[in-house]
Amino acid sequence: MATPGRAVEGVSKILVVEDTDSQREGLRLMLERAGHAVTCACDGQHGLEQLRAGNFDLMLVDVWMPRMNGIELLAQLKNEARKPRVIVMTADDTPETLLEAIREQAFHYISKPLDPKKLLDLVKNTLEAPEERPITVVSALPNWVELLVPCQLGAGERVQGFLERLKTDLPPDVRANVSRAFREMLSNAIEWGGKLDGAKDVRIRFLRTTRFLLYHITDPGTGFHWEEIPHAAVANPPEHPLQHARVRKAFGMRPGGFGIMMTQQLADEVFYNEQQNEVVIVKYLEEPAAAKPAM
Repeated sequence: MATPGRAVEGVSKILVVEDTDSQREGLRLMLERAGHAVTCACDGQHGLEQLRAGNFDLMLVDVWMPRMNGIELLAQLKNEARKPRVIVMTADDTPETLLEAIREQAFHYISKPLDPKKLLDLVKNTLEAPEERPITVVSALPNWVELLVPCQLGAGERVQGFLERLKTDLPPDVRANVSRAFREMLSNAIEWGGKLDGAKDVRIRFLRTTRFLLYHITDPGTGFHWEEIPHAAVANPPEHPLQHARVRKAFGMRPGGFGIMMTQQLADEVFYNEQQNEVVIVKYLEEPAAAKPAM
């Protein structure tokens, strides 16, 4: 096993905190075979001790462990001088656990049982991701989630992954449509409203009732008007349905520009404030079953 802080230069140092012996050993072998230097801990308290004794790039943390659980360990990191990025691993996919992990600044989250390829890809992507300010949790109620997300595409992708797990009980088509609509609008808010300025935030509100899902996205920009975005398909005049493609090519922009139009087709309602730096996306769910009459 690698000694903390003694890994060969250029090799990522990973701390695995897992209380199940077989899973801990399996993770150690898999990560070492992938070229990482690995240190293990059998619970949160032991993990904190190892963290203070070494210098790690990444920590893989289980949630439910004796002495100190994974969420408590994450909370302790705020007081530490050296803070590795954290991937939370757990079979507990409840909104409460997920939102606590976000609040305590987990960088990523993966469900058990672990898929080896997905885990190794996630480890690689987490280690290679650029520096980002953390996502700030304003509200962590399961039916009202409110987040401040830095205007960086990586942060947007991470928050989308987190919010995806709050809708796992929905029909696959509803889940796919609302997720795609949200992704398009969040990307627009970060890229165009926030100008990819990591010092600024996009505010996201996710509300869920028995009858609908609602996303409210506010970007820090000055807003826009349809005539000011000729690179988007939604601004095309009826007689020139592909005009935006020519505009994008002339300005050297990537192909695309269908985000707003596609969102309008995927969601049930999409509307903006007057300034057009806030957008609301609504997806209606099936009506709740009528209560049976009392006998």
